[in-house]
Amino acid sequence: MLDVTNIALFDTDEAQPHVDPAAQDAALLDAYSHAVIGVADRVGPAVVRVETRKKDSKGRAASGVGSGVIIAPDGLVLTNSHVVDGARELRLTDSEGRVMEARLLGEDPDTDLALIRADAVRNLPTAPLGDSKKLRRGQLVVAIGNPLGFESTVTAGVISALGRSLRAQTGRLIEDVIQTDAALNPGNSGGPLVTSHGEVIGINTAIIMGAQGICFAVASNTAQTVLSELIRHGRVRRGFIGIAGQTVAVPRRHARAADIDNASGAMITTIEQGAPADNGGLMTLDVIVRVDGETVTGVDDLIRLLNADRIGRPVTFDVLRRGILRQFDIVPAERASARPAAGK
Repeated sequence: MLDVTNIALFDTDEAQPHVDPAAQDAALLDAYSHAVIGVADRVGPAVVRVETRKKDSKGRAASGVGSGVIIAPDGLVLTNSHVVDGARELRLTDSEGRVMEARLLGEDPDTDLALIRADAVRNLPTAPLGDSKKLRRGQLVVAIGNPLGFESTVTAGVISALGRSLRAQTGRLIEDVIQTDAALNPGNSGGPLVTSHGEVIGINTAIIMGAQGICFAVASNTAQTVLSELIRHGRVRRGFIGIAGQTVAVPRRHARAADIDNASGAMITTIEQGAPADNGGLMTLDVIVRVDGETVTGVDDLIRLLNADRIGRPVTFDVLRRGILRQFDIVPAERASARPAAGK
């Protein structure tokens, strides 16, 4: 038989020595501080001030300022489309005060992203783009920018929410937007949102004026897609079928009869004559409920699904016409770019 008379089962004082809460808090704050400092030291040199010269609505000379992040040593810089919108001249200033002339390679107002290149420079410090799908709410993030031209301003916070949606100036919905409480200031637009590992996981794009601590960044995975399109084509290609529409409710009896789960869909209100939708047999008042088998619950879903992969090939549209489900094969064309880059 096991003799347990001399075995001390628990000795709280010896097993868990007393820890001073104040010292523990100080250690945590030091670790937090060192993490932010490390990010600023690694990524700060890759953040540039973006200065623009343009004309205002009355034709008068105007200037603007924003931020950008260098993503390639030969001078490729990501920033916001609204920062470079209408710019006739671009100039970058790095963390060492070096001034570089730059040119616009392409922009995508629908995601508020733009790609510019610094001229006649090589071996610039860069910041790597991370995988925004790996982010978690509550994760530490650091925003770096040049608000109102001040060099490398750093703010820190956490990721408040993921998968937000935000309207671009074009009216299109930007998806997979990151919400953070890291303070953004005027002029921070286009700067990077960075993890504690020094990876860029967002491009700061918007502040909700009048609200406290509600700031947004376009996710790095969206930026990767846009970047690839801008480098290859000078624009982001999207499909076009030539319709205008609105989001409408789908009557439950129609959904049951058609064996679909849609509570809503995209109703066609106008069709452009000779456009792909017209040639494919779609009609006004048709309600689009699926595209290539993917559910369409409204106009935003339809816009999202008309991507570059569906340009120039037959795409199956499931529509409700007078309550009856019908299928049409439409070949989307490429939508005209909202603002092509100079020389493209």
